[in-house]
Amino acid sequence: MVILYIIFGIIGGLLGGMGMGGGTLLIPLLTIGLSVPQQTAQFINLVAFIPMSALALIVHIRNGYVVKKRIFYVIVPALVFAVAGSFIATVVSAAILKKAFGGFLILLGAVYFFGSIFTRKSAK
Repeated sequence: MVILYIIFGIIGGLLGGMGMGGGTLLIPLLTIGLSVPQQTAQFINLVAFIPMSALALIVHIRNGYVVKKRIFYVIVPALVFAVAGSFIATVVSAAILKKAFGGFLILLGAVYFFGSIFTRKSAK
């Protein structure tokens, strides 16, 4: 059982390091594959995200991908909504969180799918 946690952590870390959002896959792997409660899976994802994002930020700054003048326009609202989301996740049932996360993944998949179609058409 421990080996599955390690494997899922590696998968989440690799995807997160590539910028694909490791939690997008890590949370379903934990909840579906290992029957971890939704709130616990989200907590694990957030704790794992801290060192991954810090390292990714360092790499992106070194490569010149971060516009330092505008970084606070992203950080401030992200922190506010992260705190709000954390409080909401503590009062909402796991069943509702699972459905909301599933809906989010479906919406995200549709946006990427149709975005790639329109990008290809406009490139021609």
